Amino acid sequence: MNKLKNIFALCILSVFAFACSDSNTTPTIEAFDHEAQALIDKDSLSTFFTKHYYDTAVDSVKSLVPGATPLSEDANLKIMNVTENEIDYDLYYYVASAQDIGTPIIDKGFPTPVDSVFVKYEGFRIYGTDSITPRFEIREIPIWFTLNAVIRGWSYGFTNFKNGDNVTDNGPITFENGGKGILFIPSGLAYRNSGTTGSIRSNENLIFYIRLYDFVKDTDHDNDGIPSWLEDPDGDGDPRNDDTNGDFFVNYLDADDDGDGVLTKDEDANGDGNPANDFSDPNNPTLADYLNPDIN
Repeated sequence: MNKLKNIFALCILSVFAFACSDSNTTPTIEAFDHEAQALIDKDSLSTFFTKHYYDTAVDSVKSLVPGATPLSEDANLKIMNVTENEIDYDLYYYVASAQDIGTPIIDKGFPTPVDSVFVKYEGFRIYGTDSITPRFEIREIPIWFTLNAVIRGWSYGFTNFKNGDNVTDNGPITFENGGKGILFIPSGLAYRNSGTTGSIRSNENLIFYIRLYDFVKDTDHDNDGIPSWLEDPDGDGDPRNDDTNGDFFVNYLDADDDGDGVLTKDEDANGDGNPANDFSDPNNPTLADYLNPDIN
């Protein structure tokens, strides 16, 4: 009986303590410092490059051995400065030599960060600055995907590689040549501080061995006659943040960019198939009709 009384008293005290607590107090969630992490990633990758080299014999990045040229001194390792969410990142890419990949017969140039690409790849995590973890992902059969819907390191990184040539002849789809290389992606352009539910931890830098076989030049996601990469009215180089009519569909995914009830592809007064060069408003002569709700 006494034991039951003690339990009852404890419950009363717990309720009283809860009732007397400050009900307006909410837990403080500290914002993650992505800018500081970007600097950490930069230092980690810089150190990693001094300890590893590209072994052409096995087409892989390996721990440095005597006589080898570290990646930090390898002319094929390039750096790309990227600003994402107002934070500056260093994205690194390694381009295989021309003799390894050949020159495409039909040279499309380079894809944009919103083009559709046909690729295969292998993914690895960088552990600290000293080692590479076992492969966490592989795509041996090429796959199509759009660069606006993947990690940002891919969106920017693939723009440094050229297409190959489709030489399919009554058989499986076959490509020759094509872009070949490696992407070294800081965590801020990958899975950031969240990681994934699978094998990638928070704030991990990644390596991807890639092959770019083909891409759709001037991909037009909404089929409105304007390449997605050009649907960037504010001119900041990022079509993902342009929504002219405020309908929560960015322009490159919106078939009616100005929301005037007329499809963008139909706002082509001169009939040349390009709505971006039609300007019919004398009061606003520099605004294309497809972005001008007063012209329909």
